[in-house]
Amino acid sequence: MVEDRILKANSNELELVDFRIYRQDKDKIYEGIYGVNVAKVKEIIKVPTLTELPGVPKYIEGVFDLRGIVIPVINLAKWMNIIEPKDIVLKHRIIITEFSNIMIGFIVHEAKRIRRISASNIRGSEFSSSSGGLDKSQITGIAKIENDEVLLILDLERIVEELGIYSPKIDIEEKQIQKTSGTAVVLDDSSTARKLVRDALIKMGLKVIEAKDGVDGLNKLNELYDIYKNDISNQIKVIISDVEMPQMDGFHFASRVKEDIRFKGIPIIFNSSLSNEFSNLKSKDVGGDAFLTKFDANVFYKEVSRVIETYIKK
Repeated sequence: MVEDRILKANSNELELVDFRIYRQDKDKIYEGIYGVNVAKVKEIIKVPTLTELPGVPKYIEGVFDLRGIVIPVINLAKWMNIIEPKDIVLKHRIIITEFSNIMIGFIVHEAKRIRRISASNIRGSEFSSSSGGLDKSQITGIAKIENDEVLLILDLERIVEELGIYSPKIDIEEKQIQKTSGTAVVLDDSSTARKLVRDALIKMGLKVIEAKDGVDGLNKLNELYDIYKNDISNQIKVIISDVEMPQMDGFHFASRVKEDIRFKGIPIIFNSSLSNEFSNLKSKDVGGDAFLTKFDANVFYKEVSRVIETYIKK
């Protein structure tokens, strides 16, 4: 099983399933190199017999039963409006993923290997001059690999959200929200995800400082320390961090925070689309106070309030 490959929490490395999507332009075949976090991959299988669904977009190939679980299947090439090349033999595979407690399959032209890449070598999508036909918002990171080629890390859950298969639960009555004060620091490489968390925290009465990854998060904390000095743990009530981020991931960021005497008194809550027990355990290893799966507003408000109250009582 792919999920058995787990990195140490403080390694600041990311393991990716390297897969390919090919396209043909006249007489030339282009090879698109993509990746998805191993922690989101349950398994990789040959394409089984699929049951077609009436009235769905062409890129939804159908569904199949995987040990009692019905899995919807998206053809990534069709979703990207890529016509499959006829001049090469494709080794179609389905990558079974799980995020935000949803299992879904993606058909790719070939699954190559598992790569281990340092998060410090991964850049955000803004560094890309070419995104292979994708909107840059659907790419979470870009890494150079051998032969000066570029691997694009896809934000598959963003794709699924855009397709309407998944949508965050954000509705909650104002009276159910426990109010507090102070400042929160939010880390996420997705501006959409940051806005969702920021708006929720503001409703709680918190001011919000945003960071796009672990490196930016540490810089923001250092700036806040220059302002608050030794009172920083009383002023910064909570840090909400994504896990998958370029340059420095959430786990490595948290281990750096908890090793720093200035910041170790600030609670950290992970807010991630990863929904497996391994990630939950890794979050505890680095001193995380809670691990939330994006995004259920009711659970989010309750856990943030619980964690903040716990630290106030210490």
